[in-house]
Amino acid sequence: MAVGNSLAKSQQKVGMTAYLTQDAVKNQINKVVGGKNGTRFISSIVSAVQTTPALQECTNQSILSAALLGEALNLSPSPQLGQFYMVPFNNKNKGCKEAQFQLGYKGYIQLAIRSGYYKNLNVLAIKEGELVRYDPLSEEIEVNLIEDDVLREEASTIGYYAMFEYKNGFRKTMYWSKKKMLVHADKYSQAFHVNAVESDNPKWQRVSFADYEAGKYPKNDEWKYSSFWYKDFDGMAIKTMLRQLISKWGIMSIEMQQAYDGDMAVINEDGTAEYVDNDPDNTVDAEATVTEADEEPQRDQTVEAETEESVQQSFFN
Repeated sequence: MAVGNSLAKSQQKVGMTAYLTQDAVKNQINKVVGGKNGTRFISSIVSAVQTTPALQECTNQSILSAALLGEALNLSPSPQLGQFYMVPFNNKNKGCKEAQFQLGYKGYIQLAIRSGYYKNLNVLAIKEGELVRYDPLSEEIEVNLIEDDVLREEASTIGYYAMFEYKNGFRKTMYWSKKKMLVHADKYSQAFHVNAVESDNPKWQRVSFADYEAGKYPKNDEWKYSSFWYKDFDGMAIKTMLRQLISKWGIMSIEMQQAYDGDMAVINEDGTAEYVDNDPDNTVDAEATVTEADEEPQRDQTVEAETEESVQQSFFN
């Protein structure tokens, strides 16, 4: 997935469209994508960068490497599909912003289905009043699910249940309380805080997660809570359940192993993964997430189409 050192040296923040037309970059893309799929791949990168302003500040190499990993896994970068994301991070060690590859829970599901090993695979947020009991020894769960979908959606989440069953009949289940998930997120995400953060510098101040959920924070501080753990806690929790369950008990295909190794990492020029969000000694701070579908900035569709077409013509001519 790496782009050579020669590309990095020539990359004095060249625009993404110009970057993609460089011969060395085109050769790198052809090795992974090739053929007519190159048009679709280039369009997806250009679109992702144009719709996510923070990505425009990231190094082109990190964007391309993250996108190539997603392409190698045959996953889509579309935020609407939620299979994988390119998340901007401010890398203070390198003095630049980089795009981090993050696998979405729908990406994990896609890869598990493709492996052909699983007969059943399910993850569910358990709502308040639904859980009767969960026995970790027998792994049996008893619940009374709220039948009204609207009421269930509005109810508070108290935990998460995940299970899989192989085609040969082997079955494994797991249940985490929301409290346990909060502890996990607080420990492994540098951008998420369960408790309020006090600081003399207003930039580093954060309200507690409980206050965030209640909307008790200044709206002009929204940028401080851009982590997926804030924006979509249940989605990240579901991904964590799948990741824990499958990595510890499931059969992992080659694609699944590759995705697991690259998840939540910046893909370096040599193809190695740098884990920027779960290393307690790192100095990288989350700056932004992908643009939500209903928050996409308005763009001139004609200009965008012409930009993508010019890149594609340069790529294939």
